Amino acid sequence: MKRGKLTDIAGLSSHLGPRQRILGLDVGSKTIGLALSDPALGLATPLSTIRRTKLAADTQALLGVIGEFQVGALVVGLPINMDGSEGPRCQSVRQFVANIEQAVDLPVTLWDERLSTAAVTRELIDADVSRKRRSQVVDKLAASFILQGALDRIQNLERDTGL
Repeated sequence: MKRGKLTDIAGLSSHLGPRQRILGLDVGSKTIGLALSDPALGLATPLSTIRRTKLAADTQALLGVIGEFQVGALVVGLPINMDGSEGPRCQSVRQFVANIEQAVDLPVTLWDERLSTAAVTRELIDADVSRKRRSQVVDKLAASFILQGALDRIQNLERDTGL
């Protein structure tokens, strides 16, 4: 199988076939939150959470989602520090992406996810969601937050360039 390739957000939609979607990932040490775009690339929807085990099992779970939902690209949240530097969490996500690229033939974009989990958690607290329920949904909601940011950027680039 071909390898995936890191792609800039500006060129991501040009790699998609008709009606293909983008899968957003919030990669943590214990879970991977998933969100899915609509085919028009305008709206991100929380999808599910994968409980991380071994790389092979995580990859198989992702491949299942990719096949089921006609995914044509991945947007992976990159946990950049507030000062713009990259720490150990970024290195871990970059290694995950390098491993996944061996198994999927899709373009992959890294997207700055600063404060995504914090923003989602704050919204859930404001909505009076219980701590237990927050822990069940925060990862897929963070993935949706990440993906929506990327989709908004794609829409703005396409509008600005007249594509």
